[in-house]
Amino acid sequence: QVQLVESGGGSVEAGVSLRLSCVASGRTFSRSTMGWFRRAPGKEREFVASIASTGSSTLYADSAKGRFTVSRDNAKNTVYLQMNSLEIGDTAVYYCAADPLGLVRYERSWRYWGQGTQVTVSS
Repeated sequence: QVQLVESGGGSVEAGVSLRLSCVASGRTFSRSTMGWFRRAPGKEREFVASIASTGSSTLYADSAKGRFTVSRDNAKNTVYLQMNSLEIGDTAVYYCAADPLGLVRYERSWRYWGQGTQVTVSS
């Protein structure tokens, strides 16, 4: 069993940066691909980014490319999402996910989820 706890969300103005963190419990973190999803008001949960167990490979949604960076520190059992140049359209609940069984872009592929952290971007 893996437990994921996100933090770092908040209410910010457009253009600023935020860094989300996700701390994972369990001994298998260093062997798990990790991911970030988000759910905007009235929309389905969507893929944002993923990172392989060693950090050697990352994948981003088109909306995140160039602005968001996913990274991890296996010694701390933590994965991060650095979000720069935030836009109003980035307003959402952001979720950390672990251990996909299929294609990482699909929500149904992931076995474990955190409870989410709210990010609100205003003008």
